[in-house]
Amino acid sequence: MRILVIEDNKSLNDAITEILKAEKYQVDSVYDGRDGYAFGREGIYDCIILDIMLPHINGYEVCKMLRNEKISTPILILSAKDSVQSKVQGLDLGADDYMTKPFSTSELLARLRSLTRRRGEVVMNEMVYGDIVYCKETADLSCKNSSNTVRLSFKESEILKLFLTKPNVIISKDEIITKVWGYDSDAGDSNVETYISFIRKKLSFVGSRVEIISHKKLGYRLEDKND
Repeated sequence: MRILVIEDNKSLNDAITEILKAEKYQVDSVYDGRDGYAFGREGIYDCIILDIMLPHINGYEVCKMLRNEKISTPILILSAKDSVQSKVQGLDLGADDYMTKPFSTSELLARLRSLTRRRGEVVMNEMVYGDIVYCKETADLSCKNSSNTVRLSFKESEILKLFLTKPNVIISKDEIITKVWGYDSDAGDSNVETYISFIRKKLSFVGSRVEIISHKKLGYRLEDKND
């Protein structure tokens, strides 16, 4: 499970991040609404924890903008604003749940489990593009035109899922590093190149016509050769 935490109080953001990592969640943390919106609109998260009082763009607007772009990721607002009006406004703008600060760790984790369970009931377990099928539950990659199946490693899976959410769109190495390794990671271009090579070999192994195309100085694009 991958969680996005949008909270401008660095100490609180760090504390929430540590709580979630201890529960084996993958976590990306950002500190203002502008970055939160940019990360959230990628659609790669299982849940978003969102503060209201944020620099640049407030949490209400972030929630509204994500929903206007048809991003269905569950959003849990976590805010010091405890009035009924604030809660109603957040929920009316598309948030799935609302918690007030200070909060109980056990309640936060319980609400996250509830939101991600609910999402799991309606989100398809498979991602399909061209002739490839990726199973999110088992991390197996297969091809409709052959009987071959191959298991992807964790990093391979995260990179492929990023491409499958945006097929035919060039994705930069910096974006891949940020989304897969994290914005504060020491990973570099060579790490991306290595894993792209691994994925290409597995696409070839299953006999797919889908390719990862390099665009010099720009990044990579997932492409179906039949298109």
